[in-house]
Amino acid sequence: MSTQDSITQVTMPKWGLSMKTGKITSWFVAEGDEVAEGDEVAEGDELADIDTDKITGALESPGSGVVRRIIAEVNEDAPVGGTIALIAPADVPEELIDEAARAAREELDSGAVDEVAGPALGAVRVDGRTLSYATLGTAEETVLLVHGYGGDKNSWLFVQEPLSARATVHAIDLLGHGDSTKDVGDGSLDTLAGALVGFLEQQGIEHVHLVGHSLGGAVATAVAAREPGKIASLTLVAPAGYGDQINADYLRGFARASSRRELKPYLTHLFADPGQVTRQLADDLMKYKRLDGVQQALDSLLGTLLDGDRPGIHAASLLQKFAGPVRVVWGRADQVLPAANAVALEGRAQVTYVDDAGHMVHMEQPSAVVDAVAGALDG
Repeated sequence: MSTQDSITQVTMPKWGLSMKTGKITSWFVAEGDEVAEGDEVAEGDELADIDTDKITGALESPGSGVVRRIIAEVNEDAPVGGTIALIAPADVPEELIDEAARAAREELDSGAVDEVAGPALGAVRVDGRTLSYATLGTAEETVLLVHGYGGDKNSWLFVQEPLSARATVHAIDLLGHGDSTKDVGDGSLDTLAGALVGFLEQQGIEHVHLVGHSLGGAVATAVAAREPGKIASLTLVAPAGYGDQINADYLRGFARASSRRELKPYLTHLFADPGQVTRQLADDLMKYKRLDGVQQALDSLLGTLLDGDRPGIHAASLLQKFAGPVRVVWGRADQVLPAANAVALEGRAQVTYVDDAGHMVHMEQPSAVVDAVAGALDG
């Protein structure tokens, strides 16, 4: 985004490490509509749905004003960083809008768009194991994003980028996941948490806002219990370890699936909208599951997550060791860890229930998670 002569350029975002282009699947606004940028009080207006191949996400307005031109058409692929719309006050002359629109259209047609820098990749060694991470932003505050069972750092693609405007945001691959070492040791919560504590020590991070999804929420809780003085806030997104409801069939099915055809029906349990389960998403997960050591890691962690058909993690007692602020975000349509589990946190945390979102609330309704973390950053 840049502003020239009061014109705000809406550009194709870079959501994820591998994203080069995006497709506008629908515009929610038309030329002449007034839109508002988000702030700490209200969410920004959504402008369009963007298809990233992995999943479709909503693009929020980067500025306030009137939609003066829509440059990219529905179903058009646009390069990351390319201008897809123009927002400006109503009193900006039409000739300036026409000139900016003409330049933007020529840029899209030529493909000569300046490359947008994505997250910086890094790795650290903790107790002989490698932890991979991606970092975006350079602000003083630090946020650490921790994914769930079977996920990786890319699952935060819609959260990391907006938060990076106000914090240095690390997204990490848990042991056994992504580009991190596939050796999970005994697979215990203590081992996973110990690796994250080691990451904080290696990076010299003394003050961090910790965000965890699902299994990552239980791991984040364990880290907060172990190092409460380092944790500025805790944001839990559909966390494991709270309440007594868990979809054991989903977890076992995900772990044992050996083909895309076997895997895809289980993936539909992750979203309120099963249409979010694309072929690319299933293919990427199968590539991960076929890596050496992954099956052993998933099986070991499954033993941590489950005790028979019941939860194997009980994080509430760990949370008692952390006196700092806690926020919880839970999708009402969660089929893996039902939102009823949040009742166990209502007396201790600020709980937000999100409509039209399942277990992957940070991918389906990311603004709810961004707002929760932003609230923590504001103190």
